[in-house]
Amino acid sequence: MLPQSGSYREYARMGNATRTVIGAFNNDVKENTAFLSFSNHLYNKGIKVPKVYAVSSDLKKYLVQDLGDTTLFGYLTQVREKEGFSENIISQYKKVLSALPKIQIIAGKDIDYSVCYPREAFDKQSMMWDLNYFKYYFLKLAKISFDEQALEDDFQQFSNYLLSASSKYFLYRDFQSRNVMLKDDDVYFIDYQGGRLGALQYDLASLLYDGKADIPESVRQQLFDFYISELKKYMKVDEERFTAYFKGFVLIRIMQAMGAYGFRGFYEKKEHFLKSIPFALKNLELLLKDLKLPVELPELVNVLKQLSKSEVLKEIGQSKSDLTIRITSFSYKKGIPEDPSGNGGGYVFDCRAIHNPGRYEEYKKLSGKDVAVQEFLEQKSEMGLFLESAKNLVEQSVKVYLERGFTDLSVSFGCTGGQHRSVYSADKLAEFLQNNYPVNVVVVHRERDNWR
Repeated sequence: MLPQSGSYREYARMGNATRTVIGAFNNDVKENTAFLSFSNHLYNKGIKVPKVYAVSSDLKKYLVQDLGDTTLFGYLTQVREKEGFSENIISQYKKVLSALPKIQIIAGKDIDYSVCYPREAFDKQSMMWDLNYFKYYFLKLAKISFDEQALEDDFQQFSNYLLSASSKYFLYRDFQSRNVMLKDDDVYFIDYQGGRLGALQYDLASLLYDGKADIPESVRQQLFDFYISELKKYMKVDEERFTAYFKGFVLIRIMQAMGAYGFRGFYEKKEHFLKSIPFALKNLELLLKDLKLPVELPELVNVLKQLSKSEVLKEIGQSKSDLTIRITSFSYKKGIPEDPSGNGGGYVFDCRAIHNPGRYEEYKKLSGKDVAVQEFLEQKSEMGLFLESAKNLVEQSVKVYLERGFTDLSVSFGCTGGQHRSVYSADKLAEFLQNNYPVNVVVVHRERDNWR
């Protein structure tokens, strides 16, 4: 299984000795229809997107090309530690920006917009959804004060202004560094199922003001100029007019992203979304210094200035927890693991009541890390109920330990051989804790690590 991020789609890498593919599951058939239709169209237009291999009859499952694990964001994070925001990173961004006009103009010209979901265009309704998402899931949860009617009036004015921009192009919608894959010295694109008709400026704003990518302002301007030069290969460009609208689309994109950070972070308590907030505020502060729009937005500007000056919000997600959670899988035949922290242990969960895949010949040489075993446990056992109870107990301690500044917690899962049920349980709990709490997680598969 691959880790989930901001959506409810589930992905798994599966394969044999000669190849791997990515399997996807999503209950939202309309979203899948958009993704599959766009994928086939873009692929046939020569855009680097994953090839679709197979689709289930209910349109909820599909197999696509495996593009590896290296996203543009992962690459820049790794390289930046050694080289800073170097020419190596900039060259990757230029590859992306060379492809963007082709996606927007050439591929977008005859794409089937009837499959767009949830809207065919980034229209008034779409903009108001984004602005209200920002209002209800960020401003209110961040306890920022505002005059609701005055802000609503500004939202109407602001969206009307943005709608006056030319919007006959394919808008990718979530064009950011985590949705660009690097493979074989080329760039590939994923997660465009939200695509629709829209303005050119939006996707450029999404990429250049991508929060945690934290692109330096001088590099951002360099990349903006590069995009304009690439765009001119396809159409005439009024640079002054393009730039004026660009600032407006940067602003709505930042607000849309902050709505997502609020919903996933404040509401769903997912730590990695909270960590993006200070970067978004930094971008907002830079934008406000030179924000010249031909419409008056007094209450919106007031709210944005409050946000950019909030020291509390700037610190969110920046403090690293000192709590380390050690999760161990083990075999009861070899005894319960010792707690190396010296705290005398923690939780020990007995998985032996769960239906054991190890009793069947086809699973004996596999472990809880193998897809076949995972499917067995998820479909033919009460593992889900068992793990939910374990999560609830551990979560109760994690919350208290974080509040009190404790440094260590151990959790162990035992089964007969320490190979199937305990390994699966340990990995699932680790994934849950890493996605939801600011903790350091160490996973040890005591028997499996010494197996084979």
